[in-house]
Order: sequence, then structure tokens, then C-alpha cells
Amino acid sequence: MDAYFKNDHPKHVRMIATGAIALFVLFVISYHALFTPPRDFPVGGLVSIEKGTTLDGIAELLVEKEAIRSPFLFKSFVIMLAGDRGSLSGEYFFDIPLDSWQVATRVTRGEFGLDPVRITIPEGFTVVDIARKLNEALPSFDEEEFIELAKNEEGYLFPDTYFFLPNIKPAHVVRDMKDNFSKKTLALRDLLEVSGKTYRDVITMASIIEKEAITPADKRLVSGILWKRIDIGMPLQVDAPFAYAIGKNTFQLTLDDLAVDSPYNTYRNPGLPAGPIANPGMESILAALLPEISSYLFYLSDKKSTIHYSATFEEHKRNKSLFLN
Repeated sequence: MDAYFKNDHPKHVRMIATGAIALFVLFVISYHALFTPPRDFPVGGLVSIEKGTTLDGIAELLVEKEAIRSPFLFKSFVIMLAGDRGSLSGEYFFDIPLDSWQVATRVTRGEFGLDPVRITIPEGFTVVDIARKLNEALPSFDEEEFIELAKNEEGYLFPDTYFFLPNIKPAHVVRDMKDNFSKKTLALRDLLEVSGKTYRDVITMASIIEKEAITPADKRLVSGILWKRIDIGMPLQVDAPFAYAIGKNTFQLTLDDLAVDSPYNTYRNPGLPAGPIANPGMESILAALLPEISSYLFYLSDKKSTIHYSATFEEHKRNKSLFLN
């Protein structure tokens, strides 16, 4: 008996060792599949699961997107977690790599990972400015598509603080900003009717005021001056529309620029420019509706944005020599 066990011992040891190694290898493989994300996990990207996609189709999609390693394990986890209910459709955002169990948990619970992003659009931003701001805050945002959709809405995209999901589409941003504009300006309809001015004219004037003045008092004084110029047939002669049309501010404009044939040239053309040159805030809209009547016909803004007013052209020339040289 002793001899039998003695001779058989090495064989048993080898079998046990082989089994242990196999179990260890299986453990490593299972652990790798279960608890380590794929090397190229789609961090910072969106994975869209369409409504009606089968569990097999979802598993194939996630393998293709390198969000999981094993379709079998993923499907097993989904069935364990949710049974026949399976995965929830939608767009999933992954900010860190996840293992198969974590991915299965997210898609069965509908945890999309899309927290709203707080974005403040300042008064006086143009459509192009807004597009750039949104693209900086939302890396997947289509800047060019937004500009194309919003180019005819200049002036009517209300500057405000918004909370947008990271995957929001340009069309939805345009819609939300226009809806906000409508809500915020609804109470001004009576003032508009009393003013006798068209809605478009008021918003166009407000967009100019937004660029020309900073304080509420200055906005109303500038508004009074500009409406007075229109009433007496004098060209507006404001520089802000040039920044919109050709990208030059007051201190960059040349005599050739002032002679350019453009519907935004307020030196050459009487009345308001072709349309709004920015998206004005409420203070500027109110200033356009409630101008301050004064004896002034001229104003200029110095390099510190302080506005200097004058009633005559001679006074205006003197102010130019004092504050712009």
C-alpha cells in the first residue's frame, strides 16, 4: 500500500498542479473579461442604441464601439440584471472606461450619463459667437450646422444661461433660444404697439444699442439719438454694423470702409441696416422701445467705453479731438 501511494504521488501532484494552473488561467481570463474595459473604450463619446434593437444587436454594437469585450458575457449580465426587459434605448455618454458588468448595468437602468452643461450666452453675441461658445462647451456640437440653421434668426436668440445636454442638436438649441426670446419679450407687446414701430425695427435698433452702449442710461440716450436721426432723415452713422458686416471696429475703420456698398453701411444708407447685427438683451430691447429724449444729436465712445454727447456737429468734432486722439 505504501509503495502504491509512493509511486502514484508524483502523478497526483502533477494533476493538481495542472488543474490549479488551468483554474488560474481561467480566472485571469474571466477577470480580464469581467473587470477590465477594452483598451480603446469610447471615453468622451456617445453610443446610440436605437429603439427596437435586439439584445444581440446591442451586444454587436458595443463590441464594434469597443465598449465591451465579450458579447456573451454582456448578454448574460443584461439577462441577470433585467430579465426579458433588456436594455433601454437612447444615447449613452461614457466619461470613464467601464467593464462589461458596469456597461450592462448602465444600459439596463437607462443611466445615459448625460448631465446638462451650464452655458451662458452674453448679450450682444452674434450667431457665429454663439456657435463658437457652444462648440467650446460641447465638443461634439456641430458649429457649422448651427450657423446655417440660425443665420436667419440673428437678433431673436435670447442671451441667457442655458442648461444643454452634451449631445444636444443645433436645431434644438435654435428652438430653445427662440422660445426663450418669445417668452421673455411677450410682456413687451403693448409697449411695441404704443411705439408704432415694427418688431423687426425695434430688435434691429436694440442690437445696435447693445453694441454701442453699456449702461441702461446710456442705452436709452443712444436710442433717443438714433431714432431722432431716422426721424429727421439723417443717416445713423454708427460703426457697430461694420463689425458685423466686415469684422472691423470703430478704431479700425478706414474712409474706404465707410464708402463700401453694403446694406449694413449706416453712413451710406439712411435708416436702419438690413437686420439685427447681434442678439440683444432685455435692457437694450427696452431702450429701443423707451428712448430717452434729449437735445443731443451726436455721441462718441472713447477707448474706455465712456460715451460723450453733443448737440451740435461742432461740439462733436471737439469731443473727437479730446477723446479719440
